[in-house]
Amino acid sequence: MPIVLDASITATWHFPDEASEQADAVLEALEEDSALVPLHWWFEIRNVLLIGERRGRASREQTADFLERLVELPIRSAPLPDGGQVLELARTHQLMFYDAAYLELARRERLALATLDKRLAEAARREGLTLVAS
Repeated sequence: MPIVLDASITATWHFPDEASEQADAVLEALEEDSALVPLHWWFEIRNVLLIGERRGRASREQTADFLERLVELPIRSAPLPDGGQVLELARTHQLMFYDAAYLELARRERLALATLDKRLAEAARREGLTLVAS
């Protein structure tokens, strides 16, 4: 069954100092399954990689290599959600709007959420969602 994948999991695959058994398990699961992401994930991941370069955590070449590997994974973008639903989840759970988009997508599609973000994981639990990594 597909999962909803957030940027906190994805980033750990690039930065060795953020290695996580939970994130590695999600990556392994993508060998057999797929992931769904909100549209902003594409921008969020690239921003994280760029910040990593600026902080000397990765080179341009490492970023380019990672992006090449990332596009080979079975990750697809979901259509835009109902913005009102996302806004309401953000308000209810005191989340950033873009984090609430992951929550809304998992709830809408009835999929497990893969995140290392503690606040987002707690909101998912309160919504009765299954967590893959937290």
